[in-house]
Amino acid sequence: MQQLVLTVIGQDRPGLLEDLASIILSHHGNWLASNLSHLAGKFAGIVQVEVAEEHLRELQDSLHSIAHLEIRVESGELSDATTAEQINLVITGNDRPGIVQELATVIRHKGANITHLTSKQQSAPNWGVPIFSAMATVSLPPGMSRDVVIEALESITPDVIVDIEN
Repeated sequence: MQQLVLTVIGQDRPGLLEDLASIILSHHGNWLASNLSHLAGKFAGIVQVEVAEEHLRELQDSLHSIAHLEIRVESGELSDATTAEQINLVITGNDRPGIVQELATVIRHKGANITHLTSKQQSAPNWGVPIFSAMATVSLPPGMSRDVVIEALESITPDVIVDIEN
């Protein structure tokens, strides 16, 4: 079986996801995982698909024929079961340009890796500034305590709050 990673972007419309899923199924593909969003009127996502080698070319051709949807197909790898500790963080703070870069830099400097990130800006009338909130899954290097990463993130500025989600 071939592992594929699809990146998808296009104008959102009713039935778009159904069209994508139907093409994958009709070419004997198996939808393994995805992260899909509606952002600024666009449908954007990433999908992991598994398909037998003999159906690969037909699947790719059909995916590229979906009108008004840009799809990039990359070969993926079978993932090994990881022994690294994963932590789920909820990060909140005043929104400002560069906050994601700051968080990513701190995590990388600690030797950890962000494996999933969902973020948004939301209004906070009582605070006077928009609030940044993120959910991040972070893979820790062997032997690292989760507290090291949390303390480093919270030291960026006093308004950054980090909680662990179970």
